[in-house]
Amino acid sequence: MRLRHIPGSEEAIATSPYVVRQPQQYQGKFCELFANSNPIEIEIGMGKGKFIMELAKINPQINYLGIERYPSVLLRAIEKREEMELSNIYFLCMDAKALTEVFAPEEVSRIYLNFSDPWPKDRHTKRRLTSPEFMKIYDQVLKKDGVLEFKTDNKGLFAYSLESIPAAGWKISDFTYDLHHSPMADGNVMTEYETKFSSMGNSICKLIASR
Repeated sequence: MRLRHIPGSEEAIATSPYVVRQPQQYQGKFCELFANSNPIEIEIGMGKGKFIMELAKINPQINYLGIERYPSVLLRAIEKREEMELSNIYFLCMDAKALTEVFAPEEVSRIYLNFSDPWPKDRHTKRRLTSPEFMKIYDQVLKKDGVLEFKTDNKGLFAYSLESIPAAGWKISDFTYDLHHSPMADGNVMTEYETKFSSMGNSICKLIASR
């Protein structure tokens, strides 16, 4: 599906106080951006930001960075952010491939991947955010005791991830094919897609991985 471009989205992002421009300048010192030494958690492909902004609201003792590569999508998150009084969340408009250029080794405590593009064609497997190629990137920025959480309604992508993540040298500590009817549902914060797909009767899959 082709993403609809919203005129003026790039300009809005360039002037928003909630978007970190030239994030490389904070590599290894995001604590200066937040003016504290709290743990940093990131969501890759945050969409309109419902999930990560809810987390920021619930957990003021944690700093959050929402990553979204598409300006037109990020614009919607900025509009929501303007309605909330939060001091522990910022956004980055960037590709996840550049994580090591933005974050120092072990600077991130937790990574969230929610309803990522499944890239169903075999020739596109390296683009999947749970591919061994991306897991190597996460390995460089995530703390040694850090964790990665992944949710999707795409059974094919989930089955792939259950194999690709261990193949990259990680271990899956817990997983379910039906999140909302499992013990893993405790404390679950839903995304926009999760709300939509679960209302249609789709079961949600989730896994938690670490090194």
